[in-house]
Amino acid sequence: MSELDKMIAGQEYWINDPELTEIRFKTRDLVDDFNALKARDGAGKASIQQQIFASVGDEVHIERPMRVDYGINTKIGSNVFINFNFVLLDCCPVSIGSNVFIAPNVQVYAASHPMDLDKRKTHIGVAGPITIGNDVWIGGGCIILPGVTIGDGCTIGAGSVVNKSIPANSVAFGNPCKVHRQNQPG
Repeated sequence: MSELDKMIAGQEYWINDPELTEIRFKTRDLVDDFNALKARDGAGKASIQQQIFASVGDEVHIERPMRVDYGINTKIGSNVFINFNFVLLDCCPVSIGSNVFIAPNVQVYAASHPMDLDKRKTHIGVAGPITIGNDVWIGGGCIILPGVTIGDGCTIGAGSVVNKSIPANSVAFGNPCKVHRQNQPG
């Protein structure tokens, strides 16, 4: 099993594997190209977004700058707005649904490192998939950690650290992020 296969499967993998390093370099070059585009260059942005991510739906607008680790593990639905300073460490599959609004300075971390110091010294990584459902609003400065699912229709308050899955139609916020009320599905 390749290190890429291990990474995507959520198993421990060697971060400095040459194949993984090359994917990161390619993605970071594309992200640098995206971040260098003029604000009105919608066609250029859309073209590069298609090259960075595994799939991108219609009407996806991402503000510059953004930082992306792999890109190839991320699927983005339609009618998505991602604001300034988006950070995505997508070592495992990341799914962003349709009709999603992501405020500035949101960080999505599928990546993690072992608690075992000896493993960390050898640059071992581990990751967990992240799913952001449809019709979700994520407030500014949120951090979403590995293995989390945010259900359809959720609102995540600004500054939240989402370390556990949030059920559909929830309003949740805090550090750690907790459900404070349920909305009726629309």
